[in-house]
Amino acid sequence: MDLRITVLKHDDNDTIKACASLMSSSEPWKTLGRTFDESVHILTDSGSESYVFYSGKHLVGFAVLVMHGALVGFIKNIAVVPEWRNRGLGREAIRLLEKRIFSDHPNVFLCVSSNNRAAQRFYRKLGYEKIGEIPDYVVEGHSEWIMRKTLGPKTGFY
Repeated sequence: MDLRITVLKHDDNDTIKACASLMSSSEPWKTLGRTFDESVHILTDSGSESYVFYSGKHLVGFAVLVMHGALVGFIKNIAVVPEWRNRGLGREAIRLLEKRIFSDHPNVFLCVSSNNRAAQRFYRKLGYEKIGEIPDYVVEGHSEWIMRKTLGPKTGFY
């Protein structure tokens, strides 16, 4: 798999717009009511690390990480362009994001919507476990599952 991940530059308006369009037009964000403008804000938030995925010259996805706060190592958002799905890109992207997070912290966290069964299966196959549930967190009637992959507790990791 020829996957290259680079930092999203906050002055790269074309890439930001492409990623925001992908987020706001894809599930689960459509169901959760995520707008294009909210997506731009998330991608350019100075408190997060945003990455874009390329296969050759093709933009094929993005991810947003949070590396501070209560859930250090939180994959806030990840998406792959629809025509590039089911090619192993998501699995490879998660592997590279885990490498980034595990270099500093022993846990990777993410949330998965309760109605997103395919994503739940995908993350379980990659070794993630459901550790909690937040009902009605983003949208009424849907829960967010907190999932974690761990190397062990924070104590002794540093």
